[in-house]
Formats: sequence, C-alpha cells, structure tokens
Amino acid sequence: MASIRKRGKSYQITVSNGRDIHDKQILETATWTPDPNKTEKQNQKALERFAIDFEDKVKSGKYLKGEKMTYQEYSALWLSEYAEKQMERTSIERCENSLNNIILPAIGHLRLSEIQPLHLTKLYSELAEHGYTQNGKQKPYSARTIKRIHQIISSSLNTAVYWQLIESNPCQRVKPPKVEKQADVKHFTLEQTQAFLNQLDTPYTVAHWGRTKKDGSESKKHYETKEIPLQFKALFHLAIFGGFRRRELIALTWDDIDFQSHTVTVTKASARTKDGIITKAPKTFSSNRTVTLPAHTINLIRKYKAEQQRYRLSLGTYWKGSNYLFIQDDGKQMYISTPNKVFKKVIRIYNETHEDKLPEITLHGLRHSHASLLISMGETSLLSKGG
Repeated sequence: MASIRKRGKSYQITVSNGRDIHDKQILETATWTPDPNKTEKQNQKALERFAIDFEDKVKSGKYLKGEKMTYQEYSALWLSEYAEKQMERTSIERCENSLNNIILPAIGHLRLSEIQPLHLTKLYSELAEHGYTQNGKQKPYSARTIKRIHQIISSSLNTAVYWQLIESNPCQRVKPPKVEKQADVKHFTLEQTQAFLNQLDTPYTVAHWGRTKKDGSESKKHYETKEIPLQFKALFHLAIFGGFRRRELIALTWDDIDFQSHTVTVTKASARTKDGIITKAPKTFSSNRTVTLPAHTINLIRKYKAEQQRYRLSLGTYWKGSNYLFIQDDGKQMYISTPNKVFKKVIRIYNETHEDKLPEITLHGLRHSHASLLISMGETSLLSKGG
C-alpha cells in the first residue's frame, strides 16, 4: 500500500516496487500539491485518488520515470549514456552547445512526460521570430538552425521512448520550418582556377610602412618580396586536383602518399574540439578512397617532402611533430583554420594586382571544380577509386 507523508505544502507518495539484485527495496516516489481553490475535504479525496493511481501504475509496470525527471536532468543522462557512446566528439559538442544555449533555457524545467507538441511549436516560433542578440540587434535563427534544434530534441526523446521513460515522442507531431534548398557552392571557373594556380607560383610584394623609433628618428618605407610557402602550394594543388576536404588534407600523413603509383589514400579526417584537434576514421566507409593525381602534383609533393625533411633536420630537438604532411612551425599538425586563412590571403593578393578579380569563395569551393579541370586537361582517368 502507498504511504503518504506531508512535506511542507506538498505530499510525498511512496510505493514499494520489489527488490533489486542486492535484495534492496526499490522505492518509487511522487509528489502531490493541494489545489488552493478546493476545500480540505476535496483535496483529501484528490490526494487519496492520486496515491491509488500512482500505486496502480507502479504495480502494473506503467509508471515511467519521465513523470518525475525534468528534461534538463534527462539531457545530462542522454549525453553521458547515449551520445558519448554513439556520436562523434564534434557532434556531441554541437549538441551540448545547442542544449545549453537554446533548448534547456526554454524546456529544461519541464518533466519529460509534460513536454507537448505545443511547447516545441512555440519554441520554434520564438526562435524564428526573436532569435538571438548580436551587437545589440535581434537576429532570427535560420530555418536550418531550428531544424537542427528539432533533430537534437527528437533524437534525445526517441532514446527516452526506447528507455521506457516516456510513451511517445512529441516531436513526431511537430513540423519544424521548411529548409530551402541550398544554392550551389560557389567555385572557380576553369580560367579562375588556372589564375589561382599561377598566383601560387608568383612572388608578391609586401610594403613595410615607416615608423618613428625610440630615438625620434623615422625608418623609411620599404618593400619585401615574398613567395607562397611550398607546403601551401602542395595543399591547394591537392584540394584542386584531388578534390580533398580540408579535414582530410589536415589529417594526411606521409604514409598516405604513394609516389610510385601517383596516389593518395584517404583513411582519416581531423576535426576541432574544445580539447584540441582529433584525427579519426571518416564517418562513412565510402569516404575512404584512393585518388590518382597528375604527375605535376605528385612532383610538387615530392619536392615539398624534401623541403620538410631539411626543415626538420634544421630544427633538431625543437621539432615536435610526427608524420603529418601539413605542419606548424614546430612540426606539429597544422591548425584546421590555417588553410582557410592562407587561401583567402592568396585571393586577396591576386585581386590587388589584377582587374579580373577572383571571387571570394571558400576552400570547400575548390572541390567543386577539380573534376571539370581534370577533364579539360584530358586527365579523365584521374578520378577517385572508391574504397
């Protein structure tokens, strides 16, 4: 029989639910609060009815923990017991960011069993209308972001159903905003690709402006001629002629290069997390592949390897790297953001000295022109061999 105990202004109902493997009694509890608009007699009957219903649910196996656990409490459990075991580190961090900044402030206080389709519909409308504040201005969240929020909530509640914490997932009765089809990724034309490649081999001038020294004298403005470092020439050639993603380029090691067969094998990709860069196998098996490259690209990589070996010897004990193709000054793996910065720099250098400007595309855009470039060069055989 259920026991009822008064605790302040509410009542705690406790029901025995058998014993665990250590022969310890399993107790399920629920809290009931009187209705101030009802008489004492009415509340007493309501309390007794609630206790009977609660005991029936526990004894029949229909009592769900979701009636007691808040979404905030559950989300921590979901992250540790599901996400950490089933999802990639980068995906987990995106979920944590969305939960902490958007989802939990809105519905974290609700019990799992209380979350209704209307709660989620109102949340999505609020995100679309008011969004977030940036530089003192209100900006709405995009339909794509709201859909991602919906997917996180839905995934977590699907697991709650599987764990028998709730009976159904309210997300199944909610339609997030429709995401319009993305426009094609901007990329270089064949002529622009060739212009970019030419710029990689073209020295450029950097102006150093005069400044006042501590002794009051002024240094004169002077110019310095520089070249794009060989490792970035190799990186951009691989992006163009191999169609590699940035994450794949950063993860490449010298073991992946077969100079004899002119191939590069992709078996891993790097990603940035709050704990640093991680390198692991791609999410899908189809991402593993072997790509055949033009002779001039392989020769460039061979030249770069010789340069890196000389550089490594010159550093001696200051060398901190392992076997990565693309590196920092101390030999460690290159930062994931570095290729983008240098890519934009090369475009800027070109545009400062040419009337026909290169469009400011992303590094990802280089992948969308490499196949047509190979075809135009008569290199139709240089395509990926899927793994």
